[in-house]
Amino acid sequence: GLLSVIQRLKGSPEQELRIVLLGLDNAGKTTLLKRLASEEVSTITPTQGFNIKSVHSHGFKLNVWDIGGQRSIRPYWKKYLGSTDLLIYVIDSADQKRFEETGQELAELTEEESLMGVPLLVFANKQDLVTAAPAAEIAEGLSLHTYRDREWQIQACSALSGEGVQDGMNWISSQIMNRKK
Repeated sequence: GLLSVIQRLKGSPEQELRIVLLGLDNAGKTTLLKRLASEEVSTITPTQGFNIKSVHSHGFKLNVWDIGGQRSIRPYWKKYLGSTDLLIYVIDSADQKRFEETGQELAELTEEESLMGVPLLVFANKQDLVTAAPAAEIAEGLSLHTYRDREWQIQACSALSGEGVQDGMNWISSQIMNRKK
């Protein structure tokens, strides 16, 4: 689970990992955050502002910032990007009407100076829904293959069931370990 990922992410108890979790409203960011923190995911309300979960275990600290995705909040995203070790971007795979909008938001984020070279994990969420687009199709639509300044990964998942979430966390672990070398 999350504990083993945290243990692999950091080799020194003094270090912290700052992860910013972004995406449009209703993409499943808070559900994903609660899943990572091994909390109940049956009752989730829209994030007004932000949530921060810090998990302390065996001297490790993982700080995950879940920032609301409503249109009125998005201009403030940039204020939270400083010292980010990894960006997680969550997409509602079943909300194909908003793919263009979410793609524009992601493209703007990756151009931010404070995120240059920061690894990107895209969770293609809500794969449990029959109308969900496959992760490969989403990656193509987002032109992820053109991202040359950073490592990136797209991971199909369902934050509700937890399917695919651990695979994404394993990728994060490998990224941090590679950066430490």
